[in-house]
Amino acid sequence: MQAFLKGASVSTKPPFTKDRGVAATAGSSGENKKVKPVPWVEKYRPKCVDEVAFQEEVVAVLKKSLEGADLPNLLFYGPPGTGKTSTILAAARELFGPELFRLRVLELNASDERGIQVVREKVKTFAQLTVSGSRSDGKPCPPFKIVILDEADSMTSAAQAALRRTMEKESKTTRFCLICNYVTRIIEPLTSRCSKFRFKPLSDKIQQQRLLEIAEKESVKISSEEIAYLVKISEGDLRKAITFLQSATRLTGGNEVVEKVITDIAGVIPVETIDGIVAACQSGSFDKLEAVVKDLIDEGHAATQLVNQLHDVIVENNLSDKQKSIITEKLADVDKCLADGADEHLQLISLCATLMQQLTQNS
Repeated sequence: MQAFLKGASVSTKPPFTKDRGVAATAGSSGENKKVKPVPWVEKYRPKCVDEVAFQEEVVAVLKKSLEGADLPNLLFYGPPGTGKTSTILAAARELFGPELFRLRVLELNASDERGIQVVREKVKTFAQLTVSGSRSDGKPCPPFKIVILDEADSMTSAAQAALRRTMEKESKTTRFCLICNYVTRIIEPLTSRCSKFRFKPLSDKIQQQRLLEIAEKESVKISSEEIAYLVKISEGDLRKAITFLQSATRLTGGNEVVEKVITDIAGVIPVETIDGIVAACQSGSFDKLEAVVKDLIDEGHAATQLVNQLHDVIVENNLSDKQKSIITEKLADVDKCLADGADEHLQLISLCATLMQQLTQNS
């Protein structure tokens, strides 16, 4: 009986030999070594300062600083998606090389806790460390570290004040780069200690050129007209445009990317829908207007998106200046109410009622 039980417990797997183990390991590492999928925004992020698009003044100053391996404290400000973070990361890579980059750069984003305590502890501790060592490729390596504070305009005034003192005391070993959208939200003592650079919204031509390059490398079927439309709806934000392009490519599954797909991905209200709302307002029928607004809400379109698009339509319309001013003032009121959390349906009805009143005035 005992012998039978022993026999039953014998494993059916082949014995693990040294050769078999090595073969299995080699096979698995070879098969599983697939390229990790990376968002196109990260994949095509500039690797060096020369690759940064459109910001000629900033690039020229940074290149001169990189030649002497000397950098002032920097303050980059401008609209989102214009290359602020990409530029300083590219500059840091050129300064320190890939090996020292991780050791010499501290990047803190708005998603990280950046109150006064973090500035006193994390930033101060990193700034106080002295650095030494040289690059493996023999290029000159600067004797300082870089602290990148992304979205610095969301830091409290107390944290900014604490940062001012650290910036002053640790000037021999650390350089700071503050990145923000609104320079007015940075306290004066910080702005006076930094070289300020404004990042301009990217021109349509530069964006189209970059998007066509990416489309070519990723084998995306898209016409130049669709690229131009993509640039128009992204409003100077190249990051947004690249993300929309990637999403549209995934949605079409290898087929040609058309305007309707881009409109759906971007959440833009189709031109026909906007024309329908204007036509309903011109008809003078409140029932029609209410039905159109209800359809718009039911289709899931955002009220803020309608406010933005309607503004462009009204400005280009053949209305008198007085009528335009009344409608745009109402657009501003509705935008404020929506930002404060008001009901979308009621606000749109109110907006369209004002629009109807002005459009039917002459008829």
